[in-house]
Amino acid sequence: MGSKSLHSERNHHSKRNLWSGVLFGIGLAAFIDETIFHQLLRWHHFYDQSTTDIGLISDGLFHAFSWFATIGGLFLFADLKRRNGLSLKRWWGGVLLGAGSFQLYDGIIQHKLMRLHQIRYVENVIPYDLVWNISAVLMIAAGLLLLKRTSKKGAPSHA
Repeated sequence: MGSKSLHSERNHHSKRNLWSGVLFGIGLAAFIDETIFHQLLRWHHFYDQSTTDIGLISDGLFHAFSWFATIGGLFLFADLKRRNGLSLKRWWGGVLLGAGSFQLYDGIIQHKLMRLHQIRYVENVIPYDLVWNISAVLMIAAGLLLLKRTSKKGAPSHA
């Protein structure tokens, strides 16, 4: 295999590692959010601006979305492993980037701009918002750091 096609294959694997991780991270964050905050703690539903029945239906659709993202990410992961193109560091970078991005989107867009729901309905929601959004930013930063470390030119594809 020529060096140009080897470089092209590594670049392809690199992108697939990133997208597999991002999809899995989005699905994992959504699954954890839905399971812990929607079901176990019952702090909110995906859509809280209507009846409880509508809130439960919206949770079901949200849960289905989380599984589609998770399974899509795992299919890409399995394909990378089968093709011997898996880079766990790059994949974990994608997972952290996807999970953090989902959480930050949820905290800013869905909670504050769209007002679909709040993290918790209490008198002072600011501490909850700060923990939610700061933890999202930390996940994004950790993910970007891992991705930067795995994108150096000439780095082996399994780094």
